[in-house]
Amino acid sequence: MNICVFLSAADLDERYTRPAREFGQLLGKGGHTLVWGGSDTGLMKVVADGVRDGGGRLVGISVEILRALVRADADEMVVTRDLAARKAQLLARSDAIVVLAGGLGTLDEATEILELRKHRLHDKPVVLLNTDGFYDGLILQLRRMDAEGFLPVPLDGLVHVADDGAGVLAYLETAAT
Repeated sequence: MNICVFLSAADLDERYTRPAREFGQLLGKGGHTLVWGGSDTGLMKVVADGVRDGGGRLVGISVEILRALVRADADEMVVTRDLAARKAQLLARSDAIVVLAGGLGTLDEATEILELRKHRLHDKPVVLLNTDGFYDGLILQLRRMDAEGFLPVPLDGLVHVADDGAGVLAYLETAAT
């Protein structure tokens, strides 16, 4: 599978880097391809290192303003003109989407992908990897939106939540087939 991963390019605490590395290793060992923002910094680097260590492929989709941060040993690297084109390429090149801990850019990517799924503009599985409860607040908000009628489709039809990388892959292996 080509698995798109949205995540931070920031250098973070071990409570985020360890699970990200382990998830990357699981992707690589499973023979999957990481489709990601292409950066060689922060969590993006950690996941890519894990995929590479596990024998997987790396397909980076970067953006012109971040060209200087791209990973030199990616199997493939695409540099887009802007963030909108980058998000479109990330979606187009993937079979599934996984959201790891991240900041505003990651939140933007996650909400756009969920909005597109809500409108049935893609049917790729989307998973939040809720490392150390990072997305508890977002999950609570999404559940409220669902309960109060703001979502035209059930929440469980939009996104799956997993607490670890093994749970993500177990879900994807059933959902993406």
